[in-house]
Amino acid sequence: MANKRIDITKLTFDNQWNGYFFDSQLQNGEPITQSGITYFDMQVGMNYAYFPSELVYINGGFSVHHVNKPKETFYDNNNQIDRRYIGFLNASLKLTDNIIANPGAYYSVQAKTSELMFGGYVQYNLSGDGDKQLLGGAYYRWNDAFAFLVGYQMSNVRLNFSYDVTASSLAMYNNRRGAYELGLVYTGLYPNRSFSSAKRTTLCPTF
Repeated sequence: MANKRIDITKLTFDNQWNGYFFDSQLQNGEPITQSGITYFDMQVGMNYAYFPSELVYINGGFSVHHVNKPKETFYDNNNQIDRRYIGFLNASLKLTDNIIANPGAYYSVQAKTSELMFGGYVQYNLSGDGDKQLLGGAYYRWNDAFAFLVGYQMSNVRLNFSYDVTASSLAMYNNRRGAYELGLVYTGLYPNRSFSSAKRTTLCPTF
């Protein structure tokens, strides 16, 4: 469920410019019929994991967002959110006792907009038992940017730093400067609450 509200009295519009300042007493000229909306937004998807050997792990999934195409507007119109389709494929490949490669790809499409991203990162075992790891890698967002990633993991806590460099025609306007992100991930083992008598655990990341 989503609920969104706006305070129209704190907004100004071009019709309220009187030549010297914005006069909130003037009609705003906007066909706003309500200051709050509530709607149900449904998503569905599936994820599949495959272990062909002890050295290979493959993980893929597909999802659809806004399945019911909810109406989202403060105006008196039928502005619906288009469905968004997402697919991804990841893998973890143990190359040596100290190196694990993690390639991945992601694709999303909504209305007439799409996004394709692919790349990967490598984990290097620093301590021999996997308790301390160094990470590094790169991704490419099609017709947009390169993203570079470095990170460090100790026990169940991982700290990531990434920075993207513009590769599209926008590079001439921002001198290829992009944005940076910091990520903190905690990974732990949680019991599988199934009715099976067998005791199983599931590796689950939480943010």
